[in-house]
Amino acid sequence: MNLDLEKSCVNAIRILAADAVQKANSGHPGLPLGAAAMAYELWARHMNHNPADPNWENRDRFILSGGHGSTLLYSLLHLFGYGLKVEDLQNFRQLDSLTPGHPEYGHTTGVEATTGPLGAGMGMAVGMAMAEAHLAAVFNKPEFPVVDHYTFVLGGDGCMMEGISSEAFSLAGTLGLGKLIVLYDSNQISIEGSTDIAFTEDVQKRMEAFGFQTLTVEDGNDTVEIGKAIEAAKADTAHPSFITVKTQIGYGCPEKQGKASAHGEPLGADNVKALKENLGWESQEPFFVPEEIYENYRSLAAEQAKTQKVWEELFAAYAKAYPEMKELWDAYHDGKIAEKLYEDESYWAYEDKPQATRSLSGLMLNRLKTAVPGLIGGAADLAPSTKTYMSDAGDFGKDNYKGRNLHFGVRELAMAAIGNGLALHGLRSFVSTFFVFSDYTKPMARLSALMKLPVTYVFTHDSIGVGEDGPTHEPIEQLAMLRAMPNLNVFRPADATETAAAWYYAAVSQDAPTALVLSRQNLPQLAGSGKEALKGGYVLEDSKKEVPDAILIASGSEVSLAVEAKKALAGEGIDVRVVSMPSMDVFEQQSQAYKDSVLPKQVRSRVAVEALSDFGWGRYVGLDGAYVTMHGFGASAPADQLFEKFGFTVENVVKTVKSIL
Repeated sequence: MNLDLEKSCVNAIRILAADAVQKANSGHPGLPLGAAAMAYELWARHMNHNPADPNWENRDRFILSGGHGSTLLYSLLHLFGYGLKVEDLQNFRQLDSLTPGHPEYGHTTGVEATTGPLGAGMGMAVGMAMAEAHLAAVFNKPEFPVVDHYTFVLGGDGCMMEGISSEAFSLAGTLGLGKLIVLYDSNQISIEGSTDIAFTEDVQKRMEAFGFQTLTVEDGNDTVEIGKAIEAAKADTAHPSFITVKTQIGYGCPEKQGKASAHGEPLGADNVKALKENLGWESQEPFFVPEEIYENYRSLAAEQAKTQKVWEELFAAYAKAYPEMKELWDAYHDGKIAEKLYEDESYWAYEDKPQATRSLSGLMLNRLKTAVPGLIGGAADLAPSTKTYMSDAGDFGKDNYKGRNLHFGVRELAMAAIGNGLALHGLRSFVSTFFVFSDYTKPMARLSALMKLPVTYVFTHDSIGVGEDGPTHEPIEQLAMLRAMPNLNVFRPADATETAAAWYYAAVSQDAPTALVLSRQNLPQLAGSGKEALKGGYVLEDSKKEVPDAILIASGSEVSLAVEAKKALAGEGIDVRVVSMPSMDVFEQQSQAYKDSVLPKQVRSRVAVEALSDFGWGRYVGLDGAYVTMHGFGASAPADQLFEKFGFTVENVVKTVKSIL
């Protein structure tokens, strides 16, 4: 290509990005101006993608981990023809636009992940690379590499400072993910000034220690050297690669180049004018791009379409040669495959003996693994305790990418991000740790909810029932925190049937993550439990009266306590209804008529029973109700002693009910 045309194509990215931020009077122009050359080189010459079919299965993935630089991605999507129009760039950061402040998956075509929290994109990229490695190991045959693509992720100093990137890259190196390529936009500027004030480590030595091939490009505008580095990264199939590209933040703007002020504020009208003059741009008109440049981008996109056509021919021949693999491929990509389990009595079967819901969860997981071949996941070094190991499914590792059991190590934050990456790639992922450590997963669980990804979070050791480990390991406020998160369905099941329902709900979910909150201690099987648990809340044991004297509402391990309290109250002539509430979130999705049938408004005497914080129960208990809940941290002692100490006894529940009648 003519070098002047290439330079103009790179500068078009810069001009559109700067104009979008300036028109919005809000945004981050620094990263797009500095990283435009590497982004152009990658998208134009080294990345397989087809703007005409953004969901092509074998496309290379690109994640902008530094999501604040979103106008870089939006400019690329516009120029390559992903459907973003000039008007969309002009509406950057405006209400209901396709160009929100940070890229949002499912909202803007071509955005592979919602990014914004720095480092999150790095973790999700590792998950995508793991998905590619797994699918390639399962499906590829000699002469038929039907899964063969790269995961590229671009981020800056902030992404490398955040601990999540170290967690994720440590695992990526251990796993030898040779198709993962990290582009490090190294401009040595953060919001407060030079990165030297807080970040002087040798990043490349860190990445070498993690097991990455490390490469350096001294001039972030040298597309030839950037291209050589990307090809060298691809050539090393045994290690993930980390390419440091030394750039200048705000490149091209005389007054802002290399300064912290270029990071997170508009350049200003005069500086945008100076930028265009300095880059030799032929017009000062906002959002102006010469037709010659658009034509070049269209020709690049047309070449990419040919790459997909070659793959489609390969896949058609593969399907003909290996029909059984095509059938498995379809099953892997069938998001509704688990729905048939609703009528499968063997899935719902259980032994009528006390069992911990974590153990029952492990049983359900192993029933699901055959029905849902794309199910993959593991724990943060806790699978024996969280019961999240799938027997005979193999362990995922550099010598066996076919394995479906993932070993994340003690890396909860990266684990959750990787779970998102696996789900973004189309697998049905689950991750697991103790419930008290859900705090380490919440930032990425929040992204699961934002992206509407059906990731399953398995949290065990769910209350003061943890016992001797004491208050550091006894979750009190975590359940209320999870219930407060939009679009996250939280289940705390009481027995085998409710645990089966919770896993079924998670396995068929299409647009929301699910959290399963499970007991360490054994719980009895409840005669009244059933598939109505799929409604989130239901009448487990009813009053004989048309209008109950009171309603006991409980979840998880306290449901059986409520049942016992009902018996004791009956002996005193008080007839109550017991409502099991495994999922407030799902209960709230039911019709008002159903909710009123479970919790009739005329019954104002209500008691919530849960060995966790009472926060959030007010909507069901009301002003006239009461609580048998935790009001502080736990203690270190055997579980039965703790339940008695903190009032989770039949006597205290009975006393509490009588106090409000």
